[in-house]
Amino acid sequence: MTQTVSFDSLNSATDGRVLVPGDPGYDEARTLWNGEIDRRPAVIVECLSAADVAAAVTFAQEQALEISVRGGGHSFSGASAGEAGMMINLARMNQVVVDPEARRVRVGGGATMADMDAANQAYGVAVTGGVISHTGVGGLTLGGGMGWLTHLMGLAIDNLVSAEVVLADSSIVRASADEHPDLFWALRGGGGNFGVVTEFEYRTQRLGPEVHVGLFFWSMDNGSAALRLAREFLPTLPARAGAVIGAGMSAPPAPFVPEQYHFAPGYALIVAGYGTAAEHAAMVAPIRDLLQPLFEFVSPLPYAGLQQLLDDSAPWGIRGYEKALDITELSDEVIAVITEHAGKKTSPMSFMPIFILDGAFTAVGEDETSFGGARTRHYVCNIVAAAPDNDTLSIDRTWVRETWEALRPLASNSAGYVNFMAETDDDRVRAAYGAKYERLADIKYRYDPANVFHRNANVKPARSS
Repeated sequence: MTQTVSFDSLNSATDGRVLVPGDPGYDEARTLWNGEIDRRPAVIVECLSAADVAAAVTFAQEQALEISVRGGGHSFSGASAGEAGMMINLARMNQVVVDPEARRVRVGGGATMADMDAANQAYGVAVTGGVISHTGVGGLTLGGGMGWLTHLMGLAIDNLVSAEVVLADSSIVRASADEHPDLFWALRGGGGNFGVVTEFEYRTQRLGPEVHVGLFFWSMDNGSAALRLAREFLPTLPARAGAVIGAGMSAPPAPFVPEQYHFAPGYALIVAGYGTAAEHAAMVAPIRDLLQPLFEFVSPLPYAGLQQLLDDSAPWGIRGYEKALDITELSDEVIAVITEHAGKKTSPMSFMPIFILDGAFTAVGEDETSFGGARTRHYVCNIVAAAPDNDTLSIDRTWVRETWEALRPLASNSAGYVNFMAETDDDRVRAAYGAKYERLADIKYRYDPANVFHRNANVKPARSS
């Protein structure tokens, strides 16, 4: 079918490049972060504007081409590239415009966290992002968006003011609390189901350019004690702070790590502070009293440096697979399962990042957004296989699944966070959204009744009863 399609009219209707197999730039444009994914779209449209996206959506439906949407291209599932369909590539729509007086930032749908952070930090402001700087803003936000600032600012969606969206009928709308409020609710957690978001507008807060970070690392033998320490320490975090746990994390070959510990697996607690050096020092001091670390790194960093701190754990082109679930508390039972399984991974890059959702996250009402997780304090336990080759990935994929199965009886939501789904089957997506699924399905029916945008954690369109 694709060999009979002429792309002349698409070229005429768009300002961005239209690429087909064999064109210069085609392979670069189709490449995704997850090196295991190798798909060849029939056509890639490198959009420069919402009008380009609208023209691409129209053409794809006229020619019965499946649509995939690539922002940062960072998902484990590879949803942003389909085989033999159309890829709408937003990478060139990466503009970031900061209004420091209004405390607002407008971010193009193809921007990465690094793009947004660099522009924001020129004015000493920030908004919640992820923990890997080359993650795309779009995919991260639409699923919720958790990171270093969740404790202080909530999720990325909790700071979203409006979004420009190209709908399935190719119309361009702005969704906000006052315009298309049902769509705005759905976009804040409902993923890429409802259209192509070409611009995000966020509230910002004063933060940076310098922050403070403390990385504390313990051996595998001290895993249970390290997790009990985290359980005791994390509730003491002041408002202007954030933390991530790394279970089974291999020590990086960094200058601050003693050489004998390079690549050694263990447990890390990384604590960021957004006040003064003295405040951060006082905040982390109890950690040493509770359990002396194998080594530590405490230092001021540019905020953008904090956002890049874990980049080496997820380099572009790595093979990846993940599963996640929500845990109400780091109970002794949960700790026992984690410590039993964390050391069984094969690749030094595989590990279990554990995020604490509390503080400002819990100040948002359960039904204010479509985010699938509970708005009570809890942990998101992500189990990540990352390997340089497919054979090692296959081994650690089994490790991920076995660890997830062992934790599942202890989980409050075993479907987990939609952004941490490498496999997005119907039952898992329904379980992730719980009671919100029916409302999302109804909104999906209103805005995309033919399920044009289905390469995602898909919500099937359905009329409400």
